[in-house]
Amino acid sequence: MITVHHLEHSRSHRVLWLLEELEVPYQIKRYQRESTLLAPDALKKVHPLGKSPVITDGNRVIAESGAILEYLEGKYDAEYRLKLSDEEEMLQSRYWLHYAEGSLMPLLVMKLIFGRLGQAPVPWLLRPVGGALGKGIQKSWLDKQLKPHTQMIEQHLATHQWFAGKRFSIADIQMSFPLLALNQRAGLQHMPATQKWLETVKQRAAWQRAIQQGGDINLPG
Repeated sequence: MITVHHLEHSRSHRVLWLLEELEVPYQIKRYQRESTLLAPDALKKVHPLGKSPVITDGNRVIAESGAILEYLEGKYDAEYRLKLSDEEEMLQSRYWLHYAEGSLMPLLVMKLIFGRLGQAPVPWLLRPVGGALGKGIQKSWLDKQLKPHTQMIEQHLATHQWFAGKRFSIADIQMSFPLLALNQRAGLQHMPATQKWLETVKQRAAWQRAIQQGGDINLPG
């Protein structure tokens, strides 16, 4: 049976969600974040990097969100619940699957880091300077880097029901986490199509079952 090594409030929600969409049996091994918000050392017993998500399927250990989603779809979606047959939709799905972590998420991680420079564990004497520095970098550089990304996503979802096109796919599952993070750290007030997409996926029965199994997703701001 598949074991999902599940870190609370993390990317591994996407793995639970896909498994629920495919109705594939699985079990969860739970891990709690350290006070630093990092994953515990216990995950290093599963994979050398000690990160989540990671799954075990028999003797196989598979890490990285995109690789896990592609593996599960390839092996367990024999009924083509999410698999695509249209070539253009397949290309779109592959693009967004890799864009999520390769292009968008690094900027959102930087936004998190710069936004926390005025908080612990930064020494309290340095927090005013750190907070001002973080805000300055975000305003003068990082927010400008994010803008074309948010425009591209919004324009795409304004003309497509799903990231691949007409059909829901693993690209939507993969894009869910960075868009949750974007909503938390920057807001989606200027992205109505993206807001609508996010509310739509949250209404999917499999999303809600994944939340029941893995817990709510409360991302740090």
